[in-house]
Amino acid sequence: MATGGVIYQDLLPIPHETEPESERTHTTLIDKPTESHALAMGEGDQEDNGAAQVDHEEEVVNLGWNEPKEAVENPLVGGLDNETLWMLVRRFNKQMYYVKEIPNPPPGGLDMNIADEEEFSPDKLRSNIERLYMTIGIGMMGFGKHIVRLRSWRETRRTALFCIAYFVAWFLDLLAPLFSVTVIILIVYLPSREFLFPPAPIALVSSHGGVQKPKAGVLGSADSATGAPENHKGEAVEQEASNFVNGIASVALSSATGKHPQGETESGDADAVPDPTAVAVSAADAKDKAAGHTPEKTHDKTKVPMETAMWMKMRPFMHGMADVIDGWERFANVTFGAGFGFFGDPVISRGLDLLNRKFPNWQKLLEIRNTILKGVPTNAQLTITLLRIGEANKAPLPPLPRVEDYPLNATQEELDGAMEHDPATAHETSSEDINASKNSKHGKKGSKIINFFRGTVKGGVETTISTDKLRAKAGSEHAKNRLGAVLKPNTNLTSGPVEFKARFKGSKGHVYITTKATIPCVAFSTDSTIEKIGTLEREDLHPIWSVPVGEISELKKIGGYGWKAKLVVGWAMGREVADGLEIVTRKGESWKVTSMPLRDELFNRLVAMGGQKWECW
Repeated sequence: MATGGVIYQDLLPIPHETEPESERTHTTLIDKPTESHALAMGEGDQEDNGAAQVDHEEEVVNLGWNEPKEAVENPLVGGLDNETLWMLVRRFNKQMYYVKEIPNPPPGGLDMNIADEEEFSPDKLRSNIERLYMTIGIGMMGFGKHIVRLRSWRETRRTALFCIAYFVAWFLDLLAPLFSVTVIILIVYLPSREFLFPPAPIALVSSHGGVQKPKAGVLGSADSATGAPENHKGEAVEQEASNFVNGIASVALSSATGKHPQGETESGDADAVPDPTAVAVSAADAKDKAAGHTPEKTHDKTKVPMETAMWMKMRPFMHGMADVIDGWERFANVTFGAGFGFFGDPVISRGLDLLNRKFPNWQKLLEIRNTILKGVPTNAQLTITLLRIGEANKAPLPPLPRVEDYPLNATQEELDGAMEHDPATAHETSSEDINASKNSKHGKKGSKIINFFRGTVKGGVETTISTDKLRAKAGSEHAKNRLGAVLKPNTNLTSGPVEFKARFKGSKGHVYITTKATIPCVAFSTDSTIEKIGTLEREDLHPIWSVPVGEISELKKIGGYGWKAKLVVGWAMGREVADGLEIVTRKGESWKVTSMPLRDELFNRLVAMGGQKWECW
């Protein structure tokens, strides 16, 4: 088969020639297997199209990969500004680890649902807790601030109108219709939201409905709880979410180690011993460094306010948890429920059998996503649709531009000055017992001990990296997979959207994607001329392997190092670790590429290119 001068028969085996009995139909976007694919192919086109929705004759158009955000055309997708688009993609990257193709139509016509047998990992748990904060937590915070604004009567005219409407409806016994109509209007007519609930920065509204100084000491973002500055939309909230998890870990570790300030005695050696509860936060910082996150944690203006807020909430949480347990213990002394549960098995089992016979998969039918929310997308489903729109027009969405500058384009001296404690901003919890628990006694002596071990570990890591080169030459597969994973400072990460720097079995090269042919393919080549000449319409490339995109059945993000080693590298060396990707075909063939700085971007292209219906594992 030849198209545009490229001989694809040399790149990959043709199924009908090698195994006629196992020939499979290639899945493409054109097949429109889900509503997401259909939208990506242009069904329900809108008038205001973005740059990624414009037809063109090129194989792949570069819309601004590796360019500053000012050089990227805005909007890439009509009706959505680039900052919001990048925020969705950035959070999608954190959420998606492993997807598998499913043969049957997905519920609600949308794929990327979470599998019932989803694999567990601590990183996924962290990601879900961060999502909990960014979606429900911030949403409930905003809702609460609107309530206190109305109750405070500071916005007298608006509160008076709400008050009159409420009591008139109460007098006429029309409260339920009033609430229902209000909710319908808020859903159907978007401008009503800003009219009834004028937006205001969450960090600027006090708990009494007035104005307060943001916890970060500066108002740099409108949708965050601390008001911390950000380079891109949503980054402050994401950093708060990260510190929220760190706070939980710190409190949990304090509880596990039995940290009880009332039982501590004054000792001159306390400053010499590092506080074990600081390990959780240090590990999180090391994880961020290994992932290449900038700027430095020392300029994170969400850390102290979030840590303080977490400790302040522990007392009411502990008290509330005790009340729940007390209630449960009281309920346990109601003997009928226990008796029915123990002796009522014939009734319970027959009832379940009847349900299973009459309504197979009745548990699925009760899920809210399959009932009143059927067809309503999650953020991940919305993001995959946006990615598919770019792929359908051969204009892959460029990733979030890497930012090396500090927030607000401030110098390091300006940030150091801004980070000094402001007496007007409360960093203490005004409670002696909580302040004592929150205080981590790791001073100068403890820091010297930690720095000593850091230097020792750094030397050990560097020795291991050097040894890996020798072991890889000797044939060690594990050593080959680790080669090049620890990126050197100032490494050129320029890559994409067609070719992506990577290694295969330790050999340097590029994963590249070609869509010129009828069958889009992903391949790996060690040809060093790819960066200079490119991959379009070339017959001289001899890939080590090549896979039709439509034949991919699994995509799994893999680590260049184990999670423990990755933390050590991030902590001791402060360097980024490039991870990899495993591609599995329908025939069971598996290809692992490692040391990929733009691993997430390749994952996003491959997951959006074909017509596969994915499930998240």
